[in-house]
Amino acid sequence: MNIKEEKNIQSFDDFWIEQVYGTRIQGFQDLMHYRIRDILLVSSLYDLYLFEEDGRLYELIRNEYQDLSLNHSPELTRVSSGKEALQLASQERRFDLIITTLHIEDMNPIYFAKLVKESSIDIPVVLLAHDNKELKYLLINKNIDVFDQIFIWQGDFRIIIGIVKYLEDKLNLDHDCKSAGVQIIIFIENDIKQYSSFLPFLYNEILNQSEKLISEGINLTHKFLRMRARPKIILCTTYDEAWKCFDKYQNLVLGVISDIEFLHKEKLDPTAGIEIAGNIKKTHSDIPILLLSENDKYKNGIENIGATFLLKNSPQLFDKIRKFINNNFGFGDFIFQNKKGEKIASASNLRELEKQLKVIPEESIEYHAERNHFSNWLKARTEFYLAHKLRRRKVSDFESLEDLRNTLIQSLRTYRKQRQRGIITDFEKESFDPDSSFARIGGGSLGGKARGLGFLNWLINNNNLKEQFEDINIYVPPAVVLTTQVFDMFLEENHLTEIVMSSTDDKKIFDKIISAKKFPRKTLNQLEEFLEIMKTPLAVRSSSLLEDSQYHPFAGVYKTYMLPNNHPNPRLRLEKLILAIKKVYASTYTKSSRKYITHTSYRIEEEKMAVVIQKMVGNNYNNKYYPDIAGVAKSYNFYPIPPQEPNDGIVSAVLGLGKTVVEGGNAVRFCPKYPTDLIQFYSINDSLNNSQREFYALPLNKIPLEEFAKKEELLEKYKIEDAEKDGTLNLIASTFSAENDMITDGLSRNGPRVITFAPILKHDYFPIAKILRLLLELGAWGMGTPIELEFAVNLSSENKEFGLLQMRPFILYYEEEEFDINDYSKDDLICYSEQVMGNGLINDVFDIVIVDFDKFERSNSREVADEVTYFNSKLINEKRPYLLIGVGRWGTMDPWLGIPVNWEQIAGARAIIESSFKDISVEPSQGSHFFHNIISFSIAYLSIDLYKQKGLLDWNWLLKQLPEEKKNFTRLIHFDTPVVIKMNGKKNKGIVIKPGISEGNNELNNF
Repeated sequence: MNIKEEKNIQSFDDFWIEQVYGTRIQGFQDLMHYRIRDILLVSSLYDLYLFEEDGRLYELIRNEYQDLSLNHSPELTRVSSGKEALQLASQERRFDLIITTLHIEDMNPIYFAKLVKESSIDIPVVLLAHDNKELKYLLINKNIDVFDQIFIWQGDFRIIIGIVKYLEDKLNLDHDCKSAGVQIIIFIENDIKQYSSFLPFLYNEILNQSEKLISEGINLTHKFLRMRARPKIILCTTYDEAWKCFDKYQNLVLGVISDIEFLHKEKLDPTAGIEIAGNIKKTHSDIPILLLSENDKYKNGIENIGATFLLKNSPQLFDKIRKFINNNFGFGDFIFQNKKGEKIASASNLRELEKQLKVIPEESIEYHAERNHFSNWLKARTEFYLAHKLRRRKVSDFESLEDLRNTLIQSLRTYRKQRQRGIITDFEKESFDPDSSFARIGGGSLGGKARGLGFLNWLINNNNLKEQFEDINIYVPPAVVLTTQVFDMFLEENHLTEIVMSSTDDKKIFDKIISAKKFPRKTLNQLEEFLEIMKTPLAVRSSSLLEDSQYHPFAGVYKTYMLPNNHPNPRLRLEKLILAIKKVYASTYTKSSRKYITHTSYRIEEEKMAVVIQKMVGNNYNNKYYPDIAGVAKSYNFYPIPPQEPNDGIVSAVLGLGKTVVEGGNAVRFCPKYPTDLIQFYSINDSLNNSQREFYALPLNKIPLEEFAKKEELLEKYKIEDAEKDGTLNLIASTFSAENDMITDGLSRNGPRVITFAPILKHDYFPIAKILRLLLELGAWGMGTPIELEFAVNLSSENKEFGLLQMRPFILYYEEEEFDINDYSKDDLICYSEQVMGNGLINDVFDIVIVDFDKFERSNSREVADEVTYFNSKLINEKRPYLLIGVGRWGTMDPWLGIPVNWEQIAGARAIIESSFKDISVEPSQGSHFFHNIISFSIAYLSIDLYKQKGLLDWNWLLKQLPEEKKNFTRLIHFDTPVVIKMNGKKNKGIVIKPGISEGNNELNNF
């Protein structure tokens, strides 16, 4: 379409005035002709849950489609294999879009998309990737033209809406612009991660602005197609594509948002955005243009042509874009009416509808019921069951209008309660069940941890798990989640956003957040109502937007706080809860959190914090609160002992709270399939050395608010002897008899107590192994990946309880190529291990940081940690990945078991070797957070037990190498040629080859 032809197209404003306020609405019916009604999702069950449940995706879609007065919002149908998807799409011919993830059961997603294109199925195929690393490999090595577009899932549910709207806008563009003069926003960006982040944000802003504009004169009862004339967002990835779009629709362009560097004439042009902005301004100087770049050198030139410039790496970029849209682009519900057509009230959701029905005059209820407005409104929100139920009955079927009112209210209330089973609901004091409910406060995202809990809750309730263990209550403890919206409101109301984004002073950030006077009033009232119901100890846990994501789980980065919640003054209980929430908020911006994020593909601005407030599992024992058993179960075991297989899983269980396991302390480890094979108890010495000696519990003393504000946490360590006094050892402990040099089950003899869980694991007093085996299989099936569970058990309760505290993905990432590790002699190797985490080749390491085996003493482990931190910072700053070799457990919080470092203190390591002490065998690191970070960052991990003669580590050769720098207990060694690391994850073997060694001989099997 040329400029001359465009003059015949009405402007958006003229068309809007004529069509809406002139009551000529027929033209709207022809807009948005192509709509995505049915989406075929090829993915795991967990991916489907993320797309459907997290952040109210369906509610957002329902609200939008209600605004459009369509019959229903898009349906999602999931299949797990490419073959099933092709068969379903071919037979039913109802799908408008196929979204595939990278991991489908039976074929490569590229091959799947190719088969779709080669078939007679004319459906767009979009790839939704979870991980930049996998996507990068795909982009470099594969033909990706078979996809209509590629997006990256970054934990924000709005990406699904972005994909749907992107395709709808693209396919409806020409028709809607020609027929109605719909305006467009041109968005130019070629980076997949960037437009995957920007598009959902832009659609959210435009939809919100359009809603405000349209709601002034339109309501649902008139069935206006009020959102069909909203501005379209057109994504362009090259100069030529963008200019072609502008040239065709230039009189309808509302604005332009663009990157600066992208393809121009098939070459990457560093100033393409400036050039296209200048050319647009020459003919349409009034079109607002926003240019984005990571380099501020373009700022003056951009402002000279009349455009606006923003830095992409600005910590408040989205907020600035939002302000730009508000200032430069010119932009609500069921409307109750009386018989005169006058608005008397409105409702935006089922709860508000029920609330208004209680007070609305009878004449209004009659007016809407006669016209089926209630059922039509419900249908737009995909509440088909309730809509059908209400539509079947006429007004004349009821004895009176009051009877009709009561029936409507009761139908809504019953339906909402039924809908709560196994899902996350809005918090309401009247319907919240203190034994089972899982509710939300706020309208934003739930965050990763709450998302996993919600999915777990759904799995339990939809697979009849409780019926298989009738005498045991298997459940997700009741909780409320403060969504990320509450977090945003808190920062905004207290003007904290700029401070927390710009400051790197932990104390300053902590003090500012803790001392903030304002907390969202509505949230405060709801928390007060929650505490009226919940009067047991509470866990206040982080659930950030990025936490527990599949490829960067942020495990252990943020804080959890336990509260006794037992003060007689309800106001003080509320104040302590708010204080704990603020502490979790503050942990979002600590130095350690920022460091962690720098090692991912995310920005600190993208991180938002939700908070889970959950009932603690436990009992009061002599004024301290703890469960009989707590632990972590993984569906994949990196160290299986025959007949165990890796997929049989592994459990680490302890007495008391699970903090002991998470920090890598001593625990009982067993395989759910072979629960009596306790490898750490195969000798008396190992049993005593590896036995749990202390446990965590929550003291129930009433701590003053001022003291709580200063304390890092309230949990305390207690001796095993304290548990015996509490009466909690009877079913979990054994006794060491020095006279007989043996360990016997139970407490009938005198002697040191050893936590073995023998009465449970050997005699099946409580079926913990059976429950965990079933849950691990169910969770792994649901998520489509290995998983990790955190759990707590009450044996002392009248009704035994098995509480599930967390479920998160446990990704095993393997390179496609395998390496033969059997071609090297013993002298060629620095290390050989049969306990390996990882698979493939690492050949970019030229530096080794070692803990001096000869000098190391366990009493010096904290000093060693400081020295390692120094070398880690130095090598990160110099961009030198390194091999880290140490003694004892890395990441343990017990300095006598290893080196007590946090993840950020060793985050620069490309590979890690963990060796035993000279005088004692210590089981490999099992710290939950430690393992998650190793996996998520694809760090090679090799464990050596020289004490038990398992594996090889050439300390003599290492200590003879000339160090680049040396400390008291550590040294940095640099080589001119790389230290090559090879791992065979399937065989659980790995080697580290000395620099300069070529392919060797075949002597490895002799080790």
